[in-house]
Amino acid sequence: MKKILRSILSLITILGLAWLLVMFTAKPVIAQINTINYNNASLENRDFSNTDLTGVNFVAAEMRGTNFKGANLTNAMLTKGVMLKANLEGANLTGALVDRVTLDSANLKNAIFTDATLTRSRLFDADITGADFTNALIDRYQVNLMCERASGVNPVTGIATRDSLGCRN
Repeated sequence: MKKILRSILSLITILGLAWLLVMFTAKPVIAQINTINYNNASLENRDFSNTDLTGVNFVAAEMRGTNFKGANLTNAMLTKGVMLKANLEGANLTGALVDRVTLDSANLKNAIFTDATLTRSRLFDADITGADFTNALIDRYQVNLMCERASGVNPVTGIATRDSLGCRN
């Protein structure tokens, strides 16, 4: 009888210690704040200026003429999008995935693309004055085209556009 009582007491102690371990080492689950996704959405001429869009998805979205002036698009996903004549002036796209996006004639003045991925994207006639592309992954062809017109210094990061693109001379 003492053996059974001792076994039960040991089991209760072990379960109690396990419960305490879980309670004191578990991290709470926090819901993602921005769970909005605009995948395949028609967002032409919408106004997202000065909006926090951190981590928001814009996959295959139609964003012609959309206003993202001053928006926070950190870690946003903008793949396969059409952003002809979009306004991204002063927008923060740090770490954003901008893959296969058409940014022709877009306003990228003073935008921050630090650590962003801009592969297979088009930036023909885009205003890149003061934009910061530090550590961004950009196709060499696009970099060469942008270096022809790169100028200015980003007012937030203090980095010259030419330097961030690695332009020579």
